[in-house]
Amino acid sequence: MRIAEGGVVADGTPIVGVGVLVLRSDGAILLGHRIKKGETPSWCLPGGRVEPGETFEVAAAREVAEETGIGALADPEVFTIVVDTGAPGVLVTAGVWARLSSACAEPVVAEPDNFDRWIWVSPNSLPTPLFPASAALFAAWCGRRQPDGWTAYPTAVPNSVPR
Repeated sequence: MRIAEGGVVADGTPIVGVGVLVLRSDGAILLGHRIKKGETPSWCLPGGRVEPGETFEVAAAREVAEETGIGALADPEVFTIVVDTGAPGVLVTAGVWARLSSACAEPVVAEPDNFDRWIWVSPNSLPTPLFPASAALFAAWCGRRQPDGWTAYPTAVPNSVPR
Protein backbone atom coordinates (compact mmCIF):
# COMPACT_ATOMS: atom_id res chain seq x y z
CA MET A 1 0.00 0.00 0.00
CA ARG A 2 1.42 3.39 -1.01
CA ILE A 3 0.22 6.59 0.68
CA ALA A 4 0.04 9.76 -1.44
CA GLU A 5 -0.03 13.35 -0.15
CA GLY A 6 -3.00 14.08 2.07
CA GLY A 7 -3.17 10.52 3.37
CA VAL A 8 -4.88 9.09 0.28
CA VAL A 9 -3.94 5.54 -0.60
CA ALA A 10 -2.59 5.64 -4.14
CA ASP A 11 -3.73 2.08 -4.99
CA GLY A 12 -7.42 2.96 -4.56
CA THR A 13 -7.97 1.27 -1.20
CA PRO A 14 -10.81 3.12 0.55
CA ILE A 15 -9.89 5.25 3.57
CA VAL A 16 -12.48 6.12 6.21
CA GLY A 17 -11.49 8.77 8.72
CA VAL A 18 -12.76 11.33 11.19
CA GLY A 19 -12.07 15.01 11.70
CA VAL A 20 -13.04 16.41 15.08
CA LEU A 21 -14.28 19.92 15.86
CA VAL A 22 -13.36 20.20 19.53
CA LEU A 23 -15.21 23.20 20.98
CA ARG A 24 -14.09 25.06 24.05
CA SER A 25 -16.70 26.81 26.25
CA ASP A 26 -15.90 30.19 24.60
CA GLY A 27 -16.63 28.75 21.12
CA ALA A 28 -12.98 28.40 20.08
CA ILE A 29 -12.04 25.37 17.96
CA LEU A 30 -8.86 23.32 18.28
CA LEU A 31 -6.49 23.22 15.27
CA GLY A 32 -3.10 21.60 14.89
CA HIS A 33 -0.24 22.77 12.68
CA ARG A 34 0.32 19.65 10.55
CA ILE A 35 3.95 19.11 9.51
CA LYS A 36 3.76 15.54 8.24
CA LYS A 37 6.76 14.54 6.09
CA GLY A 38 6.01 14.75 2.36
CA GLU A 39 3.08 17.14 2.82
CA THR A 40 2.77 20.91 2.62
CA PRO A 41 2.36 22.27 6.19
CA SER A 42 -1.27 23.09 6.95
CA TRP A 43 -3.76 23.61 9.77
CA CYS A 44 -5.79 20.57 10.63
CA LEU A 45 -8.51 19.35 12.94
CA PRO A 46 -7.53 16.45 15.17
CA GLY A 47 -8.50 13.19 13.52
CA GLY A 48 -7.38 10.17 11.57
CA ARG A 49 -8.45 6.78 10.35
CA VAL A 50 -11.30 4.78 11.81
CA GLU A 51 -10.02 1.44 13.09
CA PRO A 52 -11.91 -1.85 12.59
CA GLY A 53 -14.81 -2.14 15.02
CA GLU A 54 -14.92 1.58 15.89
CA THR A 55 -17.81 3.96 15.51
CA PHE A 56 -17.05 7.45 14.23
CA GLU A 57 -17.57 8.81 17.75
CA VAL A 58 -15.19 6.30 19.34
CA ALA A 59 -12.58 6.95 16.64
CA ALA A 60 -12.95 10.71 17.24
CA ALA A 61 -12.34 10.40 20.99
CA ARG A 62 -9.37 8.08 20.43
CA GLU A 63 -7.75 10.32 17.81
CA VAL A 64 -8.16 13.46 19.93
CA ALA A 65 -6.58 11.69 22.91
CA GLU A 66 -3.71 10.26 20.82
CA GLU A 67 -2.88 13.51 19.04
CA THR A 68 -3.53 16.09 21.77
CA GLY A 69 -3.62 14.27 25.09
CA ILE A 70 -7.17 15.56 25.65
CA GLY A 71 -9.35 12.76 26.94
CA ALA A 72 -12.22 14.90 28.15
CA LEU A 73 -14.78 15.13 25.33
CA ALA A 74 -18.51 15.43 26.01
CA ASP A 75 -20.93 13.52 23.76
CA PRO A 76 -19.12 13.38 20.40
CA GLU A 77 -21.66 13.54 17.56
CA VAL A 78 -21.40 13.17 13.76
CA PHE A 79 -22.52 16.32 11.90
CA THR A 80 -21.53 15.47 8.31
CA ILE A 81 -19.77 13.03 6.03
CA VAL A 82 -17.47 14.50 3.35
CA VAL A 83 -16.09 12.70 0.32
CA ASP A 84 -12.98 13.74 -1.60
CA THR A 85 -14.26 13.13 -5.13
CA GLY A 86 -10.96 14.29 -6.63
CA ALA A 87 -8.82 11.72 -4.79
CA PRO A 88 -7.18 8.83 -6.67
CA GLY A 89 -8.93 6.49 -4.23
CA VAL A 90 -12.00 6.61 -2.04
CA LEU A 91 -11.52 9.06 0.85
CA VAL A 92 -14.46 9.48 3.24
CA THR A 93 -14.24 11.61 6.39
CA ALA A 94 -16.87 11.89 9.10
CA GLY A 95 -17.08 15.27 10.77
CA VAL A 96 -17.60 14.86 14.51
CA TRP A 97 -18.13 17.71 16.96
CA ALA A 98 -17.70 17.56 20.73
CA ARG A 99 -17.33 19.97 23.61
CA LEU A 100 -14.57 19.72 26.15
CA SER A 101 -15.94 18.14 29.30
CA SER A 102 -13.19 19.75 31.37
CA ALA A 103 -12.58 23.49 31.24
CA CYS A 104 -8.92 22.98 32.11
CA ALA A 105 -8.12 20.51 29.30
CA GLU A 106 -5.24 21.85 27.22
CA PRO A 107 -3.65 20.16 24.19
CA VAL A 108 -0.09 18.88 24.07
CA VAL A 109 1.96 17.88 21.05
CA ALA A 110 1.70 14.10 21.46
CA GLU A 111 2.75 13.26 17.87
CA PRO A 112 5.67 15.59 17.07
CA ASP A 113 6.27 13.94 13.68
CA ASN A 114 2.79 15.04 12.59
CA PHE A 115 2.12 18.30 14.49
CA ASP A 116 4.33 21.02 15.95
CA ARG A 117 1.63 22.90 17.89
CA TRP A 118 -2.06 23.13 18.76
CA ILE A 119 -4.00 26.39 18.99
CA TRP A 120 -7.52 27.48 19.91
CA VAL A 121 -9.07 29.70 17.23
CA SER A 122 -12.32 31.47 16.55
CA PRO A 123 -14.24 29.75 13.74
CA ASN A 124 -14.46 33.24 12.18
CA SER A 125 -10.68 33.66 11.88
CA LEU A 126 -9.20 30.37 10.73
CA PRO A 127 -5.51 30.24 9.80
CA THR A 128 -4.46 29.12 6.32
CA PRO A 129 -3.83 26.91 4.58
CA LEU A 130 -6.28 24.39 5.97
CA PHE A 131 -5.73 20.66 5.42
CA PRO A 132 -8.19 19.71 2.61
CA ALA A 133 -10.45 17.45 4.68
CA SER A 134 -10.54 20.05 7.48
CA ALA A 135 -11.53 22.75 4.96
CA ALA A 136 -14.38 20.55 3.71
CA LEU A 137 -15.56 19.86 7.27
CA PHE A 138 -15.49 23.57 8.19
CA ALA A 139 -17.48 24.40 5.04
CA ALA A 140 -20.11 21.83 6.04
CA TRP A 141 -20.12 23.08 9.66
CA CYS A 142 -20.73 26.66 8.53
CA GLY A 143 -23.22 25.77 5.78
CA ARG A 144 -20.89 27.05 3.06
CA ARG A 145 -20.17 25.69 -0.41
CA GLN A 146 -17.76 22.77 -0.41
CA PRO A 147 -14.23 23.25 -1.79
CA ASP A 148 -13.76 21.99 -5.35
CA GLY A 149 -13.50 18.20 -5.44
CA TRP A 150 -15.45 17.65 -2.20
CA THR A 151 -19.06 16.66 -1.53
CA ALA A 152 -20.76 16.87 1.87
CA TYR A 153 -23.60 14.77 3.23
CA PRO A 154 -24.94 16.53 6.34
CA THR A 155 -26.47 14.34 9.00
CA ALA A 156 -29.52 15.15 11.09
CA VAL A 157 -28.11 17.45 13.75
CA PRO A 158 -29.99 18.66 16.83
CA ASN A 159 -30.63 22.37 17.23
CA SER A 160 -28.15 22.44 20.11
CA VAL A 161 -25.18 22.27 17.74
CA PRO A 162 -23.40 25.65 17.82
CA ARG A 163 -22.55 27.19 14.45
